[in-house]
Amino acid sequence: MASTDRLRQITESVRERGQLSVAELAERTGASEMTIRRDLETLSDQGVLERYRGGARSLLLRGEEPPFALRAREGLDAKRRIAAEVAELISDGESVVLDSGTTCLEVARALKHRRLTVMPLSLHAANALTGGERLRLLLPGGEPRPGELALTGPLTEASLAALRFDTAVVGCCGLTAADGLTAYDLADAAIKRAAIASARRVIAVAETAKFSRTALAFVAPASALDAVVTEEDAPRDELDAMAASGVAVRRV
Repeated sequence: MASTDRLRQITESVRERGQLSVAELAERTGASEMTIRRDLETLSDQGVLERYRGGARSLLLRGEEPPFALRAREGLDAKRRIAAEVAELISDGESVVLDSGTTCLEVARALKHRRLTVMPLSLHAANALTGGERLRLLLPGGEPRPGELALTGPLTEASLAALRFDTAVVGCCGLTAADGLTAYDLADAAIKRAAIASARRVIAVAETAKFSRTALAFVAPASALDAVVTEEDAPRDELDAMAASGVAVRRV
């Protein structure tokens, strides 16, 4: 099992049970107890769990999003394929508002050397875009959320309300035909809604796992999206339902 998959399994197992021993985690993952101890140290440093002698207890509540540093390493190849496809959908000269999140961070990297105007909604993405010789970088106001560095609050909303973009690239915590696009954080959901309202076209980016989740905060119905870019193995029934409502589906 890859280390990122193992870290995810440990995080979810400990969150589901509340606490688990090193021996129990080793049995669940097939890894050695020495490896599990190293993984617990990594997750403890990221604030996911608290270690105790012989095991760990979760610091995440059910329904909370895992830390950015953990998510950023997961499914990186898929995120880069999605980002490359999004870059193909955007023409030179466009103005783009780019959401926060790990997949949108890969989109930022894919757009860095393009002739575009881009407003990123996270400091991670702003840093990735810095130095693009042909790119015009616009920075919104706002307060960065710890870890995520996503910009939120009335200053961010005011920045979005003052502009009109050709394209919004929006990430999500969950996406289904029935429940639409959802987010774990209420302030983040408000910024996503403002980004959608500011753009002529909306492209959602979502890995396969997002189609099995509905997070707490509603952002928009699936019909508000113009396109969704996802993985080849995303659930066909969900994508067919979205396509029936006029959403262009791109699998990569």
